[in-house]
Amino acid sequence: MHVKSVTLHPDMYPTRDHYPFNLSVFGQPERIVFSTPITLFVGENGTGKSTLLQALARKCGVHIWQDEERRRAEFNPDEDRFCDYISIEWADSPIQGSFFGSSLFQDFVRILDDWAAASPGLLEYFGGESLMTKSHGQSIMSFFKARYRIKGIYLLDEPETALSPKTQLELLNLLVKMGADGHAQFIIATHSPILLACPNASILSFDDAPIREVSYEQTEHYKIYKDFMGDRKKYLDDVQS
Repeated sequence: MHVKSVTLHPDMYPTRDHYPFNLSVFGQPERIVFSTPITLFVGENGTGKSTLLQALARKCGVHIWQDEERRRAEFNPDEDRFCDYISIEWADSPIQGSFFGSSLFQDFVRILDDWAAASPGLLEYFGGESLMTKSHGQSIMSFFKARYRIKGIYLLDEPETALSPKTQLELLNLLVKMGADGHAQFIIATHSPILLACPNASILSFDDAPIREVSYEQTEHYKIYKDFMGDRKKYLDDVQS
């Protein structure tokens, strides 16, 4: 692992009234240890997993590609400040990396296309053609295959959003291979039962305080998908009633 742990410092929070400082999972001093090359954050929407992931990226000095002009209308500055109230422990010296968010990826693709207009050889790194000429899912996988060959710390926010189940399996295979090589560390926020099944990964649940490690079968995502596949009529009857 490149990053050994992250520690929360709630005694330093500027407020306890606004998100994310008001979340119970961030309410107590806590040291979260990363013990495997792949760590998965799981939990319902709004539990703080993506917020902590972005804070980790900022604390690690990893740039988050984002078109400032396209930011949402109701911007919460406290989310960007959360990184000021955590500390990280490096295994050795700080290392480069990247942050991936499906909702932000198109900003990166547009910027990359502008760069390639001046330096076409740049596209050889991504398979020899503009990522804008590919489907969203294809361009994402081209990025993953190129970027994750490089030693680093990689943070992914719900990468499954634009990927079919088959392509999620392709990403899972890539993660396992790159993690086993020992040069890459992945921290991933996900709702995907396919990615959550990653062999030898640690799963950290944000559903209840404190954040805790759980097994695949203990996740609500696994339980709901398993129950739905076993008796979908029960769920569909509830939807129709």
